[in-house]
Amino acid sequence: MATASFDTARRGNGAVPAAEAPAIEKTPEIRPEALETTGPTSLVGLTREALKGRLAAIGVPEREQRMRAGQLWHWINVRGAASFDEMTNVSKVLKGQLAGIHTLDRPEVVSEQVSRDGTRKWLIRMPPTGRHDHNRGAEIECVYIPANDRGTLCVSSQVGCTLTCSFCHTGTQRLVRNLSCQEIVSQLVVARDRLGDWPGRTPPKGAFVPVEGSRFVSNIVFMGMGEPLYNVDNVIDAVGVMSDHEGLGLSRRRITVSTSGVVPQFERLGLEANAMLAISLHAVRDDLRNELVPLNRKYPIRDLLQACRDYPGVSNARRITFEYVMLKGVNDSDAEAKELVRLLKGIPAKINLIPFNPWPGSKYECSDWERIERFSEIVFNAGYASPVRTPRGRDILAACGQLKSETEKLRARARLMLEEGIGAEGVYAAGHDDD
Repeated sequence: MATASFDTARRGNGAVPAAEAPAIEKTPEIRPEALETTGPTSLVGLTREALKGRLAAIGVPEREQRMRAGQLWHWINVRGAASFDEMTNVSKVLKGQLAGIHTLDRPEVVSEQVSRDGTRKWLIRMPPTGRHDHNRGAEIECVYIPANDRGTLCVSSQVGCTLTCSFCHTGTQRLVRNLSCQEIVSQLVVARDRLGDWPGRTPPKGAFVPVEGSRFVSNIVFMGMGEPLYNVDNVIDAVGVMSDHEGLGLSRRRITVSTSGVVPQFERLGLEANAMLAISLHAVRDDLRNELVPLNRKYPIRDLLQACRDYPGVSNARRITFEYVMLKGVNDSDAEAKELVRLLKGIPAKINLIPFNPWPGSKYECSDWERIERFSEIVFNAGYASPVRTPRGRDILAACGQLKSETEKLRARARLMLEEGIGAEGVYAAGHDDD
């Protein structure tokens, strides 16, 4: 399948000297088309068509492929099978053929960090995809956020991130490559493993099972590492696998793709994925958004909002969420709240106000709570829902804008501890006794 192109970085917009303007985008270190797969490959996370292709490759007759793919699909995506031996309605011959060249392996959970508020962050290592990995696959972060009425899984779409948003921790790391559809879907499979969320299966030892009143994974947000619309093909395929009613079974209305504004891909996303859309807006003036979200120099606010008005399926029942991080003295004035309301006129919208989540080295501060409440009041009085997102997982750098591969954050000693099985949750438990 074709991969969405990465635009080369541009500098300068007339307002900022070219030598000072931050790059809009990064060039990937590895082009997906150059990846080479070696050794046994997992069937977990594949699309139906890809699964049929694997069956065709081992000689399953075309007339049987759909039926056999359906059987495998059920065992993988409904039952959470981890072994071909579990598949009681699949012939021994076919299971033997599959086991010779395929597995049902999941990506490796290198570490699990647990926040005081129950949020869990997993550092996940993908299988090596070629010689460039040096026998060590790429690593990404995935976050589970439990609540009384839902369980939200925040998934990553890239190893690193294409963009350079100045307030975002993830944006400070290099871009390695896109994640495949299989690698995106596997994050949900890993979460269901870790949460004991497969029907009729005993949760594995050490799995976290939500307490009464909280939920297993009911919602997916593409708000982890990466810009989803610079990996639009794989994101669309992943949404299809996650929402298949005979498989993982999530509602498309509970799957939200968040973008910084890759305008040319909006129509495809709406028509082919039919997912909910969220926009990382964060400013109401082009000059400020050029600094906070440099992609704005390619797709300015006027073009971005017009694309939102034209988004397929947008309605009062399928509102677009606008994310607005609250930065002290930067974008949080009454005047900016009123301009936000003016800009969004005519767009079915909800506005999420996000208290800035600090990270080491950031030049920004979070707006005072009184200022956030005043901003929210202005927006609410204009007729827009304006919830203030409760920061979750701040103490483990799992909150919005804080994700950055642990590979780049942990010191050598801490990393050694993780690989020896001493996870961050153990460190937390040892250092913070309950009062």
